[in-house]
Amino acid sequence: MFWQTTRFRIDLARPKVMGIVNVTPDSFSDGGRHDDTSTALAHCEQLLAEGADILDIGGESSRPGAAPVPLEQELARVLPVIQGALQFGVPLSVDTVKPEVMQRVLDLGADIVNDINALRLPGALEAVAAHPQCGVCLMHMHGDPATMQSRPAYDDVVAEVSDFLHERAAALLQRGVRLERIVFDPGIGFGKSVAHNLELLRRQRELLALGRPLLLGWSRKSTLGTITGRPVGERLAASVAAALASVHLGARVVRVHDVAATVDALKVWDGAGLGG
Repeated sequence: MFWQTTRFRIDLARPKVMGIVNVTPDSFSDGGRHDDTSTALAHCEQLLAEGADILDIGGESSRPGAAPVPLEQELARVLPVIQGALQFGVPLSVDTVKPEVMQRVLDLGADIVNDINALRLPGALEAVAAHPQCGVCLMHMHGDPATMQSRPAYDDVVAEVSDFLHERAAALLQRGVRLERIVFDPGIGFGKSVAHNLELLRRQRELLALGRPLLLGWSRKSTLGTITGRPVGERLAASVAAALASVHLGARVVRVHDVAATVDALKVWDGAGLGG
């Protein structure tokens, strides 16, 4: 199975590791560590040296309770990093909900739009549909970052996430976007309780019926803290375990902070013959 993006047709026969580059002062795990262009680009190079296949660059925190970032501020954070990272010759994903940011980064040559809001803001569908072949990740989120963890409720979280993702993909297909450009993210931690997140993991294979690859982001999430009792800076082992579990259950891309450890774990997983 392939993921068509602007510059790359990504072969997902082997699971891919997407390294997180937060160009923000307030991300839940590493806010402020890479919030200027030079440190962000240095972090990109580090992640690539550790084995990242894709870089995911974001200029607006989506942690629970996060406030929106003004458009010009997000552009000022993201555009110089994209311009610099294009030289690395790897797929570049941009984590944004704003159509204006999508348009600007795609004009620069970015490969993927990774939207936690699944292109629901006015103009977002059109920005992606107007591009001849950029990739897109559609994610499920209940509410918005400011409110999403306020008593989220579902009758059947897996069925509701699946129905939502199917509807959002259909909206893109109706605008002429080919299915091979789309991947799905069930949105771990985005408007879900611990029980909802674990239910999505246990029943993750049901989401494969959507017919497109799954991208999972468990890295350092609060559910792992609840399970292990560890603070965000001590969730490496839990994050790697969650990444392996999600890959074993069908994920083809894992979005992580700790690239080196995840890459090593996947090598062992593949060496054990579990990759087939």
